[in-house]
Amino acid sequence: MFAIAIPYQHWKSHNPTGFLVMYSLTFFFANFGPNSTTFIVPAEIFPARLRSTCHGISAAAGKAGAIVGAFGFLYASQDPQQSLRENPMYPKGLGMQRALLLLGCVNALGMLFTFLVPEPKGKSLEELSGENEAENGAMEMHGRPAPPETCPIASPQV
Repeated sequence: MFAIAIPYQHWKSHNPTGFLVMYSLTFFFANFGPNSTTFIVPAEIFPARLRSTCHGISAAAGKAGAIVGAFGFLYASQDPQQSLRENPMYPKGLGMQRALLLLGCVNALGMLFTFLVPEPKGKSLEELSGENEAENGAMEMHGRPAPPETCPIASPQV
C-alpha cells in the first residue's frame, strides 16, 4: 500500500496504468494471503465449546469493519480542495494520497496484531489452558473415572 501511496502524484500524472496494475496487485496479494487469517485464526484461538459462536461473532465484526473501511475510505479519499458545488454528495476529505497512507498504517497494525496471536504449537486450547485437567479432576472427585484421551493418531494401541 505504501508503494502506491508515497509516489501517488507520480502514478496519477505520469503513469495511471501503472497505478491500476499496482492497485490490482495489492488487492490480489491482500486477498491471496492475509485474508485467510480471517477464518484460520478464529478457528485456532477459540476453545472448541465456543468456537462456532465466537467464530460467527468475529466474522460479523470483520464484515462491520469492512463496511466502515469501505465508506470511510470513500469519504477520506475525497479531494481536500474541492468545493461542495463541485461535488455536493461528499464533504472535503484527506485526499487520495493521505487516505492511502492511512490505509497502509491500518494494514500494518493488522499485521502486528496478527503476529501477537499466540501459536498453539499443535495443542488444543483446552490442553493449553488446562481446562481438561480441571474437568478430569472433578470427575475423579465424584467417583467416576476420567475419560481417556481420544486421539486416534497419537494414542497407543492397547
